[in-house]
Amino acid sequence: MKAMADPDNALGRGLAAIRVQFKVPDAFPAAVLAAANAAAGRAPTAHADRTAMRFVTLDPAGATDLDQAFAIEAAGGDLLLHYAIADVVWFVDDGGPLDTEAWTRGETLYLPDGKAPLYPPVLSQGAASLLPDGPRPAVIFTVRIAPDGAVKLDGTERAVIRSQAKLAYETATADQLPDGFDELSRRIAAAEDARGAARVDPPQQEVDPVDGGGYSLAFRPYSPAEQANAALSLAANMAIADALLAHHTGLFRVMAEPDAGAIRRLRHTAAAFGLNWASSVALEQFERTLDPADPKQAAFMLAIRRAGRGASYVPYQEGVVPWHSAMAATYAHATAPLRRLADRYVVMATLAIANGQPVPPAVTDAFVKLPQVMAKADALAGRVERAVVDLAETVLLREQVGDIFPAVVTDLDERGARMQLTDLPVVARVDAKNVTPGDKLRVRLTSVDPVQWMLHFDRVN
Repeated sequence: MKAMADPDNALGRGLAAIRVQFKVPDAFPAAVLAAANAAAGRAPTAHADRTAMRFVTLDPAGATDLDQAFAIEAAGGDLLLHYAIADVVWFVDDGGPLDTEAWTRGETLYLPDGKAPLYPPVLSQGAASLLPDGPRPAVIFTVRIAPDGAVKLDGTERAVIRSQAKLAYETATADQLPDGFDELSRRIAAAEDARGAARVDPPQQEVDPVDGGGYSLAFRPYSPAEQANAALSLAANMAIADALLAHHTGLFRVMAEPDAGAIRRLRHTAAAFGLNWASSVALEQFERTLDPADPKQAAFMLAIRRAGRGASYVPYQEGVVPWHSAMAATYAHATAPLRRLADRYVVMATLAIANGQPVPPAVTDAFVKLPQVMAKADALAGRVERAVVDLAETVLLREQVGDIFPAVVTDLDERGARMQLTDLPVVARVDAKNVTPGDKLRVRLTSVDPVQWMLHFDRVN
């Protein structure tokens, strides 16, 4: 982590400029706020009482838009994951102001100085969020996890729950988590290994506020608690996807395998980094051995992510099995309806089929329209995230023009060489010829453009 000195608030002004450039919504229309305030007072009437169950949440410490709470129980040799998801459907009427605005936004946008939520805070951080300050309506997916990690959706119901604790990735202890949490995560990980899943979770470049004011720029690896928690969402989303596919409906998350050319380039990259990738070992097997704490291996993980062809959404198509190559499974998004528009409709479909009801036509129609809407929202979120990091890098280095830095080439593309500074959480391009991934460089920062948020480096050696 690197704190940024910003006495003249250049970063604050830059974040404001990013909001303007990318048209990040800064408020909700009056009609949407009125609808949200009215919906927030809507008492649950179609929900079972599950307040006696010990649900907890596990999220970043400062999060208030809590989509998921969970409880775990043993069932013979199996584990039952009771995964409670915020019942956004209860608060949002099809065709109403909240629904219309959500289709415009697509997903929550996160910036260091505040989020642009999918739904107004009175819902997304209040009445619909699974906070531990009172009962909340939820949809509970009960997922059965076998000893080998196989998952099956046992049931889905609307229920009122009461979260018993708001736990944080950074501070949660084993005694605060439900019995079976670690074992459930272990089973899911073992099943991933068995089917050849290849989820790549390299450290992320992040800009975060720090206590006392200001911001930091860091490469943040996923914590063990975060990885274990992700296994719960993975189990639920896979079980839901299988149930939807069996009923010939749904919206699925898909991703194609890297093509043969990308694999060849990755093998050259691994060799340049000095990584021992045997010719007989497939990519999905090799990447499970990588350590994100090692800079070269982390850089290679980033190269793998860039080599993929990206994930997208597709509706059910008769005779087609939707496939997510990184998961090595059929997969759906259902567990973040406060933050992603598509999840609300997947939840609605799952509720219907699990209770022997037809999927509403409005949901089936939405599945056809959502891929384009979510692709646009995902692209915007990616551009905003990259702009924030670019801005932070220029603020961090603006007083160091002329300085020389050690760096390592991470990958090459049609635009040239990309590098990572060895001692700072900065990724940039460099004017360097005849280099390969893994090469060590010394580079001079020749200019900083605080308006376009661009750094320019020249190779020294």
